[in-house]
Amino acid sequence: MPLLLIFIIVPLIELAVILKVNSFIGIGWTLGLIIITAFVGIRLLRQQGISTLLRANQKMQQGQMPAQELAEGFLLALAGALLLTPGFVTDAIGFTLLVPATRKALVHKVIAFIAPRMMTGGSFQSGQFNQTDQFKDVHSQASSSKDQITIEGEYTKDDK
Repeated sequence: MPLLLIFIIVPLIELAVILKVNSFIGIGWTLGLIIITAFVGIRLLRQQGISTLLRANQKMQQGQMPAQELAEGFLLALAGALLLTPGFVTDAIGFTLLVPATRKALVHKVIAFIAPRMMTGGSFQSGQFNQTDQFKDVHSQASSSKDQITIEGEYTKDDK
């Protein structure tokens, strides 16, 4: 229900702000500002997103979980959605999320919100799983041949 209220209230606020700005600077400048903020925001989003992606990749290569980078990526995706939404209020919130200091302050809240949900895992629902004929044939062939040998090992591709 709170999400429904957000989808009702935010467009009404945006419309009121757009009409107020329109009364001060005119329709052409208002539309121009909305379009310009979208383009500038997307450009900044791309730059910040690539930086966050590189840091996440570096942490994964070091064997660490990039939790902070993933949370920043979520906030950047939210900023992108807000910047693409026409309006000045959503643009202001989107640009605020693009500021690294603001993101760093919110990252811990995002992690604190998501982490308990990830630890509990998913739910299991009972139901039926019917095996199709093609899988039945493969299964019967594999179980009938007792002389199969499994060899475990590792390999590296060496291009010389």
